[in-house]
Amino acid sequence: MTSNARPRSEVGVGRTRVPLRATYFLMLFLLYLPIGLLFIFSFTENTVLTFPLKGLTLDWYREALTDASLLESARNSLIVGMLAAIGATVIGFAVSVAVVRFRFRGRAGLLGLAGLPLIVPFIVLGVSLFLLFIFVGIPRSLLTIAIGHTVVAAPFATLILLARMIGLDANLEDAAMDLGASYRTTLRRVVVPLMGPSLLSAFLTCFIVSFDEVAIALFLAGGDPTFPIFLYGQLRFAQRLPVLIAMAVLLMIGTVTLTLVAFRLGRRDA
Repeated sequence: MTSNARPRSEVGVGRTRVPLRATYFLMLFLLYLPIGLLFIFSFTENTVLTFPLKGLTLDWYREALTDASLLESARNSLIVGMLAAIGATVIGFAVSVAVVRFRFRGRAGLLGLAGLPLIVPFIVLGVSLFLLFIFVGIPRSLLTIAIGHTVVAAPFATLILLARMIGLDANLEDAAMDLGASYRTTLRRVVVPLMGPSLLSAFLTCFIVSFDEVAIALFLAGGDPTFPIFLYGQLRFAQRLPVLIAMAVLLMIGTVTLTLVAFRLGRRDA
């Protein structure tokens, strides 16, 4: 028996006048050239970013790792990042549970509100939070930065945990409650363990967002600058540039490592 169904066309097969291969390599070149130069100049004896290179040295890394002010700013970023990541992950988990497992008026609005910081410019958020803290009389400090970073990191946690919550079998929760567990106990002893890798992935993602953020931190920082603010302020001093480059390389390595770990955890829990 013959079928009149039309054969399925293969997706992505065809020709184009656009030189895609050349365009692809051009994009890679423009993306990674600055990063490559950053690595190169972090290991040279040059005090200015010029060629030819004078020689190789690890002095800039040694100086960066013994700079008290720089290390303190890194410590501040670690504190802020941990607080923001915890807060954003808790918010993301609560929103994902509410949206996926409950039906209530304003459900779509809650989901839209959770993702709103993704489309609002960070400058606008920074100014708004700055005015809010002044109005309520809260002095600027690491805590105010952590609150601001929680706001901008929460959408990332929500998206990660929402995807995992949708794929989680609701029958497991029903079975736990049929056996006498309250929903709070079910969340603690069933849902949270099953979502463990996704929760850790969301936490690491939020930590990275907080650690690298500078625009909001500029408005909300008090006397204790975070690491990006410290680097930004030190760019005024030309003699500090090699040390800042070395520290930027270390920051990039740490960020990329955490990103890969978060990505791996997210894929394992998919």
